[in-house]
Amino acid sequence: MPESFENARALILDRIRTLPVEDVPLLDALGRALAEPVMATRDLPLFDNSAMDGFAVRTADCSGKQSLRISGYIPAGGRADSLLEPGCAIRIMTGAPVPQGADAVVPVEDTREESGQVWVDSPVRVRDHIRFAGEDMKQGELVAGAGSVLRPAELSMLASFGYQSARVHRRPRVAILSTGDELVELGQPLPDDRIVNSNSWSLAAQIKELGAEPVMLGIARDSLASLREKLAEGLKYDALITSAGVSAGDRDFVREALAELEVEPVFWKVDIKPGRPTAFGMKGELPVFSLPGNPVSTMMTFDQFVRPALLKMMGHRQLFKATLKARLLQAAKKKGGRTQFMRVSLEVRDGQLFVGSSGDQNTGILRTMVRADAIAILEADRNGYEAGEEVDIQLLSLPMY
Repeated sequence: MPESFENARALILDRIRTLPVEDVPLLDALGRALAEPVMATRDLPLFDNSAMDGFAVRTADCSGKQSLRISGYIPAGGRADSLLEPGCAIRIMTGAPVPQGADAVVPVEDTREESGQVWVDSPVRVRDHIRFAGEDMKQGELVAGAGSVLRPAELSMLASFGYQSARVHRRPRVAILSTGDELVELGQPLPDDRIVNSNSWSLAAQIKELGAEPVMLGIARDSLASLREKLAEGLKYDALITSAGVSAGDRDFVREALAELEVEPVFWKVDIKPGRPTAFGMKGELPVFSLPGNPVSTMMTFDQFVRPALLKMMGHRQLFKATLKARLLQAAKKKGGRTQFMRVSLEVRDGQLFVGSSGDQNTGILRTMVRADAIAILEADRNGYEAGEEVDIQLLSLPMY
């Protein structure tokens, strides 16, 4: 009995465990999820400093169009050793410490300077153009929680607090195995009756895009001996993905070979289109995903089932792509009882998001994946949608951070 789309994902994620933790250099942590919270080790900024090149002033001296005597200069990286006296201004650079007695900074473009005097013509308010100590973060405050994805902004914040490395979960090494006598490897001679093993490349790219490490095992031929040998090799990694060989054909031996290798079957089919012959099993704590062989089905089932599992292994909190609402440009027919994933292109009309089919939805037509901007998710309990109806969509190829 096929599993529903929702049940299949739940069955997978219930069995997935996060990988061990490791310390990696800060830049190598980009796109990865923190394994533990990071706290601020000091106030940020550490001291009151100027947000502009200009003059540190007392607002009490800036109530009219009078001049102020320039009594000093503080460069970035300099020290604010002197007290700002009444009737005076101190030239200051961006990032320089604000001198005692000053309560505002006037940008240089709002002043006129002549003979050691500066005129301030615009009104000045207390705290103008000063970055105060701790206004960004206070010492002991949470910088990023466990599971947070480290984007460039987070790396900058960690560096600001002196962190040279980050504790993250280890990247999974994911074995990829394509099956079929009809396949040849990229770069090999291609007879008229053969197909290039492109699925391994799409899967490797999807794995790499997540920040995991793909390991391409090559091709297993349509025999139990070949499958056993290749699958046994794949079971040495953190996860295994097979492509093709899981439908009901006479030469689809993946299920039998996995059983001989004592992989526990969890489910063998899912009520989705495309991708109904999608299977999942476990060898101890190692997940085994058996995906259909048609190129579109392979990519889509990876996105919906394998992607969330790998993200969980890497300690991510956000496992699923965000969904947006869009209206259909054309009616969409579907079979009731199956969740359907339709490749669509996006359009914006009068501020409203619309989607239309990116072409022939046959699972062998890879061109429609190339042309697609998103996937429209058509619900299992519907037999179709009218033009103009709203559907959930997932954008394709979103970065992880």
